[in-house]
Amino acid sequence: VQLQASGGGLVQAGGSLRLSCASSGLTFSRYSMAWFRQAPGKEREFVVGISRSGGVIKYADSVKGRFTISRDNAKNMVYLQMNSLKPEDTSVYYCAAKSAIMGIVPRDASEYGYWGQGTQVTVSS
Repeated sequence: VQLQASGGGLVQAGGSLRLSCASSGLTFSRYSMAWFRQAPGKEREFVVGISRSGGVIKYADSVKGRFTISRDNAKNMVYLQMNSLKPEDTSVYYCAAKSAIMGIVPRDASEYGYWGQGTQVTVSS
């Protein structure tokens, strides 16, 4: 199983970025997907997750209204559109996959069995 995150970069506050996560080696439509982030010296935190079919989405309060997750099961891809970025969004962003029944989107990182390598997002003030 491989998860490959991409799309990170340096952006000014108020700007936008779109992260992508390409998966291989798993039956993508049977996995809930999520984005987590981890800043230096901090614990990894849940950002947003999406259920197998996309019918259930959960956001962290800190990103609600600014970030949007989506998935394309035909392409084995999950995306994170990040708008109105703030300096506090600066982190390494990881995509994660969990084999799950329909509608399940855990917020706990320990629930996810597969992880991508991370992509750095830096928001300057």
